[in-house]
Amino acid sequence: MKILITGASGLVGHSIVECKAMQEHELLTPGHKELDLEDMNAVVEFLKKEKPDCIIHAAGKVGGIAANTKAPMEFLLANMDMGRNIIYGAYKAGIKKFINLGSSCMYPRNSEKPLTEDMVLKGELEPTNEGYALAKVMCARLCEYISREHPEFQYKTLIPCNLFGRWDKFRTERAHMIPAVIHKLHEAKEKGLDTVSIWGSGQARREFMYSGDLADCIAYCLDNFEAMPAYMNVGIGHDYTVDEYYQTIAAVIGYKGEFVHDLSKPEGMKRKLTDVNLLHEFGWQAKTSLTEGIRQAYEFYLATEQ
Repeated sequence: MKILITGASGLVGHSIVECKAMQEHELLTPGHKELDLEDMNAVVEFLKKEKPDCIIHAAGKVGGIAANTKAPMEFLLANMDMGRNIIYGAYKAGIKKFINLGSSCMYPRNSEKPLTEDMVLKGELEPTNEGYALAKVMCARLCEYISREHPEFQYKTLIPCNLFGRWDKFRTERAHMIPAVIHKLHEAKEKGLDTVSIWGSGQARREFMYSGDLADCIAYCLDNFEAMPAYMNVGIGHDYTVDEYYQTIAAVIGYKGEFVHDLSKPEGMKRKLTDVNLLHEFGWQAKTSLTEGIRQAYEFYLATEQ
């Protein structure tokens, strides 16, 4: 197939392009100068010219707790505009297949049980990334509405858990937890620091999956598109505490210092674990262990950031 990948320069987009199973397809990977997703007319023009068979929407404005808390309006508007334009633009251009990438932040905050696909909009969102989450919910619903009104258009949403991997952002305030911690602990090791601070209690639980596994799942979805559900979680099905992530990253990097907890800092949701029963019934599961994924991400960091 001829496949358009939005956000090809980001973590997920790069992972999709690198995935061996995707190499059998013709991949369109336009940069911002070639395709401005915030310009609806430009999007429709590009799609009518290139005529892709399928679109994978991986573009987005992303960041961690600090960035989302500081600029919720920016995260809401950018992601809403990009999503609306590429989804509705694809419909106007007559493109029948679309994979939209959502986010587990679309789910209610502080759920004690694993998050199932029917829980979207069933409770209050986490305030620290509400703007981003609202935009992701809107995009998922738009895909659902298009397919409901026009069944020949199969517009489906994958809902990944938190991701990390090669091509991550390690140094900026927009960095997510694992790449930010990789950078922080590497610097602490280089400077010989005895202690490193962890935001919050360290007991909040998170589910992180290696981005290469998501790319592999997307390739599997393309091969089994008809059977793919309209909404489907993509995760590993178990989580770890923030403290455990710090400990694992420290072991990979070789940092020997101690950790202290800054209880004045926010730590987001207490828990956010996806239910992957539907994913396993679909026939796919993640393959990369946490330690191996962190090792690959750290090797990339050393090769590109030092």
